[in-house]
Amino acid sequence: MPSASRPDLSVAVWRKSSYSNQEGGECVEVSDNYPGLVPVRDSKNPHGPALLIPHHAWAAFIAGLKGGCPAGR
Repeated sequence: MPSASRPDLSVAVWRKSSYSNQEGGECVEVSDNYPGLVPVRDSKNPHGPALLIPHHAWAAFIAGLKGGCPAGR
């Protein structure tokens, strides 16, 4: 992906999952305020790469985690 089309994540405000514990275990962090995208990174590697997930795919993923994914999808 060309760098011109990638958002500037150096200014991102990251948040951990509400299911993360305070012991610094295996956690993911996400950032809001990127229209159409949900940046996701490993909290143990904050300067490493981040995945850029399309918003609709992230919403479907979260719905599936919550048991809202229709059978067969």
